[in-house]
Amino acid sequence: MTKTIYVLNGPNLNLLGQRQPLIYGAETLDDVRTLCEAACGEGFEVRFEQSNHEGALVDLIHEAREKAAGIVINPAAYSHTSVAILDALMAFDGPVIEVHISQVHKREPFRHHSYVSSRADGIVMGFGTQGYVAAVRHICAVIDAQG
Repeated sequence: MTKTIYVLNGPNLNLLGQRQPLIYGAETLDDVRTLCEAACGEGFEVRFEQSNHEGALVDLIHEAREKAAGIVINPAAYSHTSVAILDALMAFDGPVIEVHISQVHKREPFRHHSYVSSRADGIVMGFGTQGYVAAVRHICAVIDAQG
């Protein structure tokens, strides 16, 4: 049976490759999707989604409760503001890895706190889009180890 990993992306990540390339790089979100799909091991598939809307992300996390073995999430700006996303993740039983393309602790002070981090089983930040690869590989390894 194929196990599904949800890779969820928050606001403005649809502009990846266009918006602030000195911070976020030149790769697009489609490039990130390709990286994530390639990072999955045998028996895994990726459900890759992006939304600029908090409620849509909450709905995807709720859906993941029934359909996903794990979640990789880059909540973007919602990291710092969304108790709703945190609460949805708290209702998810599988592993959760939080990803940030930039090293948020080297940026503005308001970016230093993430609500999502209190639920995340791991956090990858500052590795550019390669952070997604590390997160997906780790989720697959954790799920494989659980049997």
